[in-house]
Amino acid sequence: MEYKLEVLVLPVADVDRAKDFYERIGFRTDLDHTDGADFRVVHVTPPGSPCSIVIGTGVTTARPGSVRDLHLVVADIEKARADLIGRGVEVSEIFHDEGGVFHHAGTEKRVRGLQPERRSYGSFASFSDPDGNGFLLQEITERQSGR
Repeated sequence: MEYKLEVLVLPVADVDRAKDFYERIGFRTDLDHTDGADFRVVHVTPPGSPCSIVIGTGVTTARPGSVRDLHLVVADIEKARADLIGRGVEVSEIFHDEGGVFHHAGTEKRVRGLQPERRSYGSFASFSDPDGNGFLLQEITERQSGR
């Protein structure tokens, strides 16, 4: 049995503002559907991703901006960071964890710069959407076996 993660629901306060943000950073809008005053679903997909994001009204009870650490995997973190900055997004400096593998929660044990050997899975940069939902760019150039 396969289980495919295909949609994540993000809580936002202003659907139009969030939709504009995601379109500005290159996400494709797949659906924008309204059914009355209390229900709107907007479905956006990052370029190259099989997993999409849903934002809207009446689609979640979570507090706007409460989602953290969603990973957007990129092949070149320097180019991806520059692309987002060019689109008007505030992006952190590139960092890696002092342990060298995955990042600790928050900013604990962050070391500025690329992972020294530029190993896959080791370099990150962070940014947020207008509501504060948090994303991490993660550079992966070579997948672990079985992926």
